[in-house]
Order: sequence, then C-alpha cells, then structure tokens
Amino acid sequence: MSFRGPGSNFELLWEAESRGGRGLPGELRKIYQGDWLVPESNGRPYSYSNFVLSHDGRVSFSTPGHEGGGDVSDFNPHDQWLMALARARADAVVVGANTLRTEHEHQWTAEFIFPNDSADFGALRTSENRQPTPLQVIVTGSGRINPEATIFSDPSFRVLIATSDVGLEVAKNYNLPNPEIVSFGSEVDLTRLYAALASDYDCETVLCEGGPRLYASLIRANLLDEEFLTLSPVVVGSSDSNQRPGLIEGLALEPGNRLRANLASVRRAGNHLFLRTAWS
Repeated sequence: MSFRGPGSNFELLWEAESRGGRGLPGELRKIYQGDWLVPESNGRPYSYSNFVLSHDGRVSFSTPGHEGGGDVSDFNPHDQWLMALARARADAVVVGANTLRTEHEHQWTAEFIFPNDSADFGALRTSENRQPTPLQVIVTGSGRINPEATIFSDPSFRVLIATSDVGLEVAKNYNLPNPEIVSFGSEVDLTRLYAALASDYDCETVLCEGGPRLYASLIRANLLDEEFLTLSPVVVGSSDSNQRPGLIEGLALEPGNRLRANLASVRRAGNHLFLRTAWS
C-alpha cells in the first residue's frame, strides 16, 4: 500500500487507551497518527457512524444541490479521507431514504469519496477479507425511494432496501434491476435489520452515514458502538423559514437522561477537529 493521504498527517491531541481488536496497517497509523481498533463481533455487527457537524451544530444546509456534508465540511480533504477510511472498513453502509433522494448520484464507497487512494483502500478491504464494495443498505419505512439513484443501475453494487410491511410493495413497484427488498416489520425494526446483516449478509462491521433521523433511531435502539464526528468551522445557521437539521432529529430526550458519548480520541487538521466517541 502507498496511501497518498489527505495532504498532511492528522495531529493527535488525545487518545484513550486501546481496548483490543483489529488495528490499522502501519502506513495508515502514520497518516491517522494512531490506531482504530475494530472489535470482534459479539452477536451483532460492530456499528459505527460518521457525520460532519458545523460550528453551530448543523449537519446540512438543506438547500437544493447542497444537502450533503461536503458543504458543511468545506470539502475538507482530511474529512473526506477519514470518511473513505470508515467506508473501507465497513461491510455495509446504511443510509436513510432521504439521504438517497438528495444524493442520488452518490456511491457509499471509499473510492467514490477519495479516489486518489482508491487502489489502496481496495487493498485494505482485501486484507481484511471484505467484499470489494460495501453492501449498500437503504432504510425506508414507506418504501419510497429515488429510483434514479446510481447504485440501482450499477450491477457491481449489492443493494438492500430495508423497509416495512406496507413499504414492501411500494418498493417492489419500482421494478428496479438489482436491489433485494426485505420487510423488517410493521415499522423498520433496526434491531432485526442489524441482526440480519450479521446472520444473512455476513456483515461484521456496519457504518451509518445518516441522516439525523436514522441516526437518532439507532441511538434509541442502542445499536451504535462508536461514532466519528468532524467538527467543522463552517457556520450554517437556521431560521423559521429555512430550518437546517442538527445531528439528532425526531428524538427528544428527557433532562437527566443517562445516554453519554464517551470520548475515545481527538485529532486536528487546521481548524477542523476529528472526534471518535464510544456510546454507553
């Protein structure tokens, strides 16, 4: 492997003591300035998320053509490289239907977001006994999706549409060529989905890339082990007429709740901070 990286190494500010698991090759540890240990599966996949958060706590401008995280990160190369690394170690990438609607040309692979290191991220997947591309998992309770999405027309992608009993027929009516469509209950039961990803699709690692409502549902179901969170200096703002989502939407927790994100590491590149946290 001969990774080009994002232009400079990350600066490690703090990291908790490692707890065991499969680490990164030495070349990646040099760029990342430390390790990221993926633990052994314990009955369900190791589940992690990756988001970029603006200085004022928003994850999207929610403006046509600018819904994705790239505008929030200011298309920062360290953020894009770390996103590629997260995808390179994922057996499946899970996104909500709204993310698919707004980013219909996107492909949830390392190569798509950081093509300069595509060959080496592919070699990393091979060394960790992963399929060439992650299983693309679309979660939609209604069954409504964007049928023009690139991943549906490219036969090299394995696609799973995870829907509800009602959404099953809606999704099937699109007559798409390559996705598998499966109901996971009267509402999409994420616990059943993640169990199926392990038992039926041989997924040991699953990455969630949004949106905020799916992320909130995973937290509510206690299905997230760790998260990567980029804190960007970009300011997004929000108004009554133009509301921009935060990291969690659709879940209002009570004061004094015991949910905590425990800091695992802090890295820096310029004015961007890169946090990794463990959920408890």
